[in-house]
Amino acid sequence: MNERRRLTGVVTSNKMTKTVLVEITRTFRHPLYRKVVHLSKRVMAHDELGCQVGDQVQVVESRPLSRRKRWVVESILKREVRTADAGVEGVSHDSA
Repeated sequence: MNERRRLTGVVTSNKMTKTVLVEITRTFRHPLYRKVVHLSKRVMAHDELGCQVGDQVQVVESRPLSRRKRWVVESILKREVRTADAGVEGVSHDSA
C-alpha cells in the first residue's frame, strides 16, 4: 500500500466522459465552540469503473490528469439501487 490520500464520497454527477463529480463530506467538532461542523467539498475524479449517481466510492489522489482532475476512483464501496419510476412519487394524474 502506498502513502497516497484515500477519501470516501458520493458520486453526484457522471455526465462527463470517464469523469465523475464526487462529494466528500466530513463532520467534526469545532475545537473552541464544541459545535458539530459539517464540511463538504466536490472533486472531479477519473472513472474507469462506470460509476452511477449515488454510488459511494473511494478516491485516491494521483498526478494531474487535467486542469481540475487530480483524483481517480479506486473502488465502488456501495452501489446506488435505482428503480425505473424513481422521482414519480406524489404525482397525481387525476383529471377530476
